[in-house]
Amino acid sequence: MSHTVRTLGFALFATSVAAGAALAAPVATTAPAWVARSDAYTQPVLKDTGKYVPEESTELGDESVDTAIVDFKPRVWERELADTEKRLQELRRQRAAEQDVKVRQDLDILIDSREKKIATMKLEHKYLLEYVNVGEFVFGGLRALLDPRNKPERQKLALVRLKRYAGKESGYVPLAVLAKARGEERLAAKGLIGPYVGEVQDGLDNGATYMDGIEDLFKKAGIQGWEADFAALKAQVADYDAWVKARILPRARHEVRLPEAVYVNRLANVGVDIAPEEMIERAGFDFQEVRDQMQVVAATIAAQKKMLTTDYRDVLRELKTSTIPPEQLLPWYRERLKDIEGMIRAHDLVTLPTREANIRVATPAEAARSPVPFMSPPRLIGNTGEYGEFVIPLGNPNAKTKDRMDDFDFTAMAWTLAAHEARPGHELQFASMVEQGMSVARARYAFNSTNVEGWGLYSEALILPYMPPEGQLVSLQARLLRMARALLDPQINLGRMTPQQAKAFLMQEVVLSEPFAQSEVDRYAYRSPGQATAYYYGYVKLRSLKTLAELELGKDFDLKAFNDFVIAQGILPPALLKQAVLQDFIPAQKAKLARK
Repeated sequence: MSHTVRTLGFALFATSVAAGAALAAPVATTAPAWVARSDAYTQPVLKDTGKYVPEESTELGDESVDTAIVDFKPRVWERELADTEKRLQELRRQRAAEQDVKVRQDLDILIDSREKKIATMKLEHKYLLEYVNVGEFVFGGLRALLDPRNKPERQKLALVRLKRYAGKESGYVPLAVLAKARGEERLAAKGLIGPYVGEVQDGLDNGATYMDGIEDLFKKAGIQGWEADFAALKAQVADYDAWVKARILPRARHEVRLPEAVYVNRLANVGVDIAPEEMIERAGFDFQEVRDQMQVVAATIAAQKKMLTTDYRDVLRELKTSTIPPEQLLPWYRERLKDIEGMIRAHDLVTLPTREANIRVATPAEAARSPVPFMSPPRLIGNTGEYGEFVIPLGNPNAKTKDRMDDFDFTAMAWTLAAHEARPGHELQFASMVEQGMSVARARYAFNSTNVEGWGLYSEALILPYMPPEGQLVSLQARLLRMARALLDPQINLGRMTPQQAKAFLMQEVVLSEPFAQSEVDRYAYRSPGQATAYYYGYVKLRSLKTLAELELGKDFDLKAFNDFVIAQGILPPALLKQAVLQDFIPAQKAKLARK
């Protein structure tokens, strides 16, 4: 197949399609001169992305490719690889001549992104028979335009993209036909490893959900004239799925394990630069430590509730019985967020905006793509006032049983989830990037799960000391899950345990419901091997950096100033963030103290 095409989106690989807020005026301040210089270097890289997978650029906010569609034409892998290698050489030349420190940092980000892309393309082309879920892909490409946060004139461009997907415009072949042709080419290659059988089967099972999701998007947008082209696309996707069932499914692998070189590459792409073995050892130690902390808090809660058991597992199961009715879910989360914001202000943890955060329930199609709560980021290019959304699914369409997913709709969970996804977590993180006029290199090409999710887990830890005991226990449970991910994801992908064994461990030791545990092992096994480890790794890096700053500044360390500084950097990789703290934050704080 061609370049790697996976689900469009950030964070948990899902993005919003339901109601969002769009402000009338731009929120970004005038960007400094170095940002304009950096963006000039970044534009050709963006054009490369738009040339091959324009849907990614659309989702970022680049309107120049809103009507373009993914390139599945012949020899696309060779063409994209050649373009990427040429771009890398040009960036290296520019880096050698650039004098501005911040611009050089951004060029380093761009160079690193191209090096990783080339390595990934070569490895996956060498080893993998790529599977493209066309139904899910076109849903993502159309959703990026039909997002209610977009202006109506941009939403209407979905008609053009739809027509091109369906091959109903002169010069365009149906996307499903091209994907099938590239798939047949790769099937002819000997020795390639097929996609995991669970991934292929879930794609087939969710086909109707994605088509229903597209129909719902057009209806909600109030756009006319889409029906005939959509009917053609729907039939083409059905035919493609029949081909997948006949040709790809028999080649699917039943063992999860990837070649170790591919898995290590996946880790690197999400910002994890240590070996799987080291990750397992570190996370194994911290898993035990957090579980011991949970037992202490659970004993306190058990005494308050006069429970007969103090085991943290039993106490968590008891807390899960305090279910929030669906109609009260959003009001409950909004109230907890107000409480958290009060804590932040009372303890000077970080600077907060005056506007309210956006929280909503996921649609069925969104839940199929991401069965767990997530942040739907705002557009990071050309933003005119759009903010992120904290989105909560009410179920997992990929669950293997009819058990209820009770992990996010009980009262104690709202504390840590609101802190992670809203404030001081991802909503604040992305809003700061938009409002400060971040360079495109930092917004787009420094973006990985370690950078982003490290702050989310760090945010939970900021609020935990001020939560009630029930909230503290659940927050520690969420942290335990992140340690479990760093343990289980590499174990599965190194062939040391099965997804079924990992699922049983999560249900027993972390007290996850069956649907949530299933979504977790699906994530490790095929949705995004390696990605789930980045929460833990980013958290470790950020907490370690905070300790370093405390050592340097002693009693004069200002937590709010540190957190504001970290937020202001956007989503720098850990090494560049450490450099910024050492070279900018600490000297600035010392100079400020000297002036007093």
